[in-house]
Amino acid sequence: MNQFALPSDIVSDLPRMTVLGQLHVYIENHQGLVVYSETELTVKTHTGMIRIQGTDFVLKMMLPQELLLEGKINDVSYITS
Repeated sequence: MNQFALPSDIVSDLPRMTVLGQLHVYIENHQGLVVYSETELTVKTHTGMIRIQGTDFVLKMMLPQELLLEGKINDVSYITS
């Protein structure tokens, strides 16, 4: 049986997060917003939640499984259940 060498984040629906300095966070494979304000963004994922804290947050783009957050990012944390 042949198996494709697919990245683990695609096969297992893991969230993928790209952080550009303290200015942008791009998140793929999320399952929706839990909290959104000027100082906090929390999204649900298959493995728990991701919380981003900072200031001056603006949600620049939100698609069913992707989002782009801009602002000053001070902290990124993973909350597992």
